[in-house]
Amino acid sequence: MDIDLDLANRLGFPRPQYTAVERERRWLCRYIPQERIVSTEAITDLYVTGSRLRLREARPVGEGTPRLRLTRKADVDRHTRLITSIYLPEDEFAILASSLPGSRIRKLRHRLDAIGGVTMSVDEFQGDLAGLLLAEAEFENPEHLALFSAPDFVAREVTDDPRFTGGYLVRHGIPT
Repeated sequence: MDIDLDLANRLGFPRPQYTAVERERRWLCRYIPQERIVSTEAITDLYVTGSRLRLREARPVGEGTPRLRLTRKADVDRHTRLITSIYLPEDEFAILASSLPGSRIRKLRHRLDAIGGVTMSVDEFQGDLAGLLLAEAEFENPEHLALFSAPDFVAREVTDDPRFTGGYLVRHGIPT
């Protein structure tokens, strides 16, 4: 981990061996590049009231094993966050999904083939957020993040706009 350990501890991540560093950029999309899709998952996120916790159900469209997890995230800066997850079996996931208070977001996540050596995805939101298309790319290091050129299907970058985070969207809807 190349994050300041004192900062990680202040954010509630005292054990770096159980913490991942996530570096990403996000963009609003003009369209979904259908020809680039390699897989799609139906995702339901439960943002737990009063916490940084998210319960995620990610089920592959078609065949595949669902990924069910409880995740906690904290932002280090506008591109970097600390993240830790517990993967759950169906029965334990069901207990949490039915008992935790919070609000849900539903979306289809389309994973794309690599663009400039970077794996991207496009989230196609459902329900109250229908019509919102949000792309994201994750990077191994700050250098790759800074050098990445956005593909032509994106409209504008919203990495620096907190209104396009899941926590904001679930509480306030699509920004105007």
